Amino acid sequence: MSSIAIQLPGTGTVRERHVSDFKELTQRVQAAGLLKRSYAYYWSKIIGLTFGGLALAAAFVLIGNSWWQMALAVGLALLMTQVAFLGHDAAHRQIFVSGKWNEWISLILINLFVGMGHGWWQRKHTKHHQVPNKVGADPDIGGRVLAFTPEGYASRKNPLTRWLATQQGRFFFPLLLLEGVNLHVQGIKGVLSRGKVKRRWVELSFIAFRLGSYFALVFIILPPGKAAAFIGIQLAVFGLYMGSSFAPNHIGMPLVPPTAKIDFLRRQVLMSRNITGGRAVDTFMGGLNFQVEHHLFPSMSRPNLRKVAPIVKAHCEALGVKYTETSLMQSYRAVIAYLNKVGRGGLDVWACPLAAQYRL
Repeated sequence: MSSIAIQLPGTGTVRERHVSDFKELTQRVQAAGLLKRSYAYYWSKIIGLTFGGLALAAAFVLIGNSWWQMALAVGLALLMTQVAFLGHDAAHRQIFVSGKWNEWISLILINLFVGMGHGWWQRKHTKHHQVPNKVGADPDIGGRVLAFTPEGYASRKNPLTRWLATQQGRFFFPLLLLEGVNLHVQGIKGVLSRGKVKRRWVELSFIAFRLGSYFALVFIILPPGKAAAFIGIQLAVFGLYMGSSFAPNHIGMPLVPPTAKIDFLRRQVLMSRNITGGRAVDTFMGGLNFQVEHHLFPSMSRPNLRKVAPIVKAHCEALGVKYTETSLMQSYRAVIAYLNKVGRGGLDVWACPLAAQYRL
C-alpha cells in the first residue's frame, strides 16, 4: 500500500494547510480571550475537593463498623475521579501559567490524592495526543485485553481469546470495574521501571503514603471482610467512572493507517468525538466531553472549552471538516458496536472513511 497524503483543492501542501487552517482558528480563539487561565474556577475546585475528601474521611471514622460504609466507598470513588480530572488538567498546563506549578499540582493530585502514577500516565497520554487513533502509534488503541484494531484482533491466536474478542463489546463495561486496579498497578510499575523517571522518589513517596494510609485507615476502622468490600467497591466504581468518561472520546472514530499524513487540525478533529449536554455533563466528564476542543487546545482551561466549541464547530464547517458530536448514550452504543465489529473481524482500517477520503 502506498503512503497516503492529503491534497485539498486549491490549498497546496499539508504543511500549508496546517499553518493556514489552524493558525486562522488560533487567531480567532486568541481574539476571543479564550486562552486565558481560570484561576478562580480551579482554586475553588482544588479547595472544594480537598475539603470534600477530608469530610469523607471524618464521616468514615464516625460511621465506624457499618455496612453503610459501602455508600461512602461509592462517594469516595466519585470524588477521586473528579480529583483525577483536575490532575489531568494540571498535567496539560491548563491551571497555571507556570510549568512547575502545574507539574507539582498534578503530582499532588494524581500521586498523593488519588494514589496513581503520574509519570507513566503522562508519557502515555502525551503520545496519544500526538497521534490519536493512529494504528501502531497511539498507545490507547494498543490494548492487550481488548482488540481496538484489526491487528489487535489478528493477534488473538487462541480459540478462547478469539471467541472472547467476538463478545468484547458486551464485556467492555463490566471490564471497566477492574480498570481502577489496573490504573494503580500500571502507575506503580511505571514508577518502579528501570528507565528514567522524572521525580521518581517524589512519586514513590506520595503513592506509598497515599496507599499506605488508605489501607491502614480502612482496616483499622472496619473488620477484614467489610474492609475488603469497601476497597473493592471504591476501586470498581472508580474504574467504571474513569473508563466511562474516556471511552466516548475516540473509540469508534476513524482509525489512521500507519502511512497516513494528516495535518494537525484534521488529525485532532476527525478522530475525536464530542458529547452533547449541559453543565451536568461537563461536570460528569470533567470537560472531556469537549474532546475536539481539548485536542486542538490541550492547555486551554476547562471552563473555556464550552465557550470555544461554537467557534471550532463553525470553523470546521467552513472547511468541510466533519465535526462529530453525539449524546452520551449514543456514544456508548457506538463504542459497543465498534468493539463487537472489530472483535468479529469485520473492520478494515484501509476501508475506513478517513482512509477512503484521502486515498490517492
